[in-house]
Amino acid sequence: MRALSNTSRVAVAGLSVFALVFAWMPLAPWPAQALAQTAAPRKDAPKPQHKKEPAGKNARGAPTTSAAAETNGKPARPTFTLEDESATQVLGLADARAWGDSEDEFVRLLPKVSGPWLAMSGGGSDGAYGAGVLTGLTQTGHRPEFAVVTGASIGALLAPYAFLGPRFDEELHSLFATLTAGDIFEDRPTTASLMDSWPLKRTIEKRVTPQLLADIAAEHARGRRLLVVTTNLDAGRRVVWNMGAIAAQGDDKALALFRAVLLASASIPGIFPPVLIDVQSHGKALQELHNDGTVTAPFFIAPEQVLAGTGTVQLPTKELYVIANAKLSQQFEMTTPQTALVLGRSISLALQSGLRVELLLTLAAAQKQGISVSVAQIDAEFEHPSRGAFDPDYMKALYDFGVERAKQGKAFETVAPAPGH
Repeated sequence: MRALSNTSRVAVAGLSVFALVFAWMPLAPWPAQALAQTAAPRKDAPKPQHKKEPAGKNARGAPTTSAAAETNGKPARPTFTLEDESATQVLGLADARAWGDSEDEFVRLLPKVSGPWLAMSGGGSDGAYGAGVLTGLTQTGHRPEFAVVTGASIGALLAPYAFLGPRFDEELHSLFATLTAGDIFEDRPTTASLMDSWPLKRTIEKRVTPQLLADIAAEHARGRRLLVVTTNLDAGRRVVWNMGAIAAQGDDKALALFRAVLLASASIPGIFPPVLIDVQSHGKALQELHNDGTVTAPFFIAPEQVLAGTGTVQLPTKELYVIANAKLSQQFEMTTPQTALVLGRSISLALQSGLRVELLLTLAAAQKQGISVSVAQIDAEFEHPSRGAFDPDYMKALYDFGVERAKQGKAFETVAPAPGH
C-alpha cells in the first residue's frame, strides 16, 4: 500500500503537541474576501460612526465581552481533584462518554449491530476531501452503512453527516461550498488563545439542529454508534463521546452538549480557546476543559491495547475504513527560508508522520484480528493552490477531486487480512 509498506513491526514515536498547536495557523497571506471576521481596530485609530448594535453583538456579529466569556472560559472554574474527575457524569448519562485509553470503558461504546467502521482524521480545510469521497461513494451506489463512525477535529464536524448517510450528502457539500475562514475564527486573541473561535461556535449552532439530533438518536436506537474524540486537558487523556446517547436525551441541554463537544474536538490548542463542559461529581457542579481530539488521536478506532493486540477485546467488525484528510506520501517542496514558511512545512511533515504511525498501528492490529483496512488519502496528483486556510476555491477543487476519486473506484486502497483469518 502506498506510504504504508513494511507494516509488520512498528516503532511508535511521540508526535509533538507543538505541531498540533499550529496545525491550522494561517501561514500564508489571507485573501480579503475570505476573512469575514477581522480584529477590532486599534484604540488609537479614528473611531468610525456606527449605529447602535443589539446587545451581545458588535457590528460584525461578534459577541461582545459578556458573550465572549462563553468562549474564553471566564469566570474561573471551581477547583476539583482527580478523585472528583474519576466520578464525573454528564447530564446524568452513564454512557455519554468513555476514556479513550481504557479498554474496559471502550466496551461500553461498542455497537449493537455488525458492519464496517469508519474513522475520519483531522485536517482543517482538507476535510473537503473526506466530504467528497463520501459523496462519491453514494454516487457509485456502493456506500456502506457504517456500524460505527468516529471523528476528530474536522473529522468530528463531518461525522454526523457521514453517520446519517447519503440523504445528508448535500449538507456535506454545502459545508465546504459555503465555508470561509470568517465562519471559523476571528483574528483577535482571547485570554486563552491566539484567535477567537466564536464564528465556529455559531456555525455549529446553525448546523446542529434539534432535528439533526433526533435523526442521530434514531440511528443510535438501531444499535449504530457515532463517536467523537476530544482531549480532556485537566486529566491529560482522550475522551470518546457517545454522541447518539447524548442525542437520545433529546432536550436543550443535550443539544448544547452535542454542540460543545463538536466545538471542543475542533478547537486547536493555543490557536482556538478550549471549551468548558459542565459535569457533575459527588453532588457538585464542575467544569472540565476540552480541546482538539487530534492532540491524543489523529483518528480514533480503539484504545492502544486493543490495537496492539495486548488486550482482551477484539474489534467486532471485519472491515475498517479510514479517511485521512491529508497527503500521506512525502512531497518534494522547495521551502523559502522564512520563519513562518519553515515552521509551516515542518509542522505539516510532523502531522503527516503522526497519521502514518497511527495507520501503521491500525494495519498491524487488523492483520492480527482478521480485519481488512481501506484507507483514503489525498493523492499526490492533487496540486490545486491554496491562498490560505479555508480558501473556498481550494476546498471546492478538493471536494470535487474526492468525488471523482470515489466514483472511479480509486479513493480507497485496501489491505486484506493475513491468510487464515
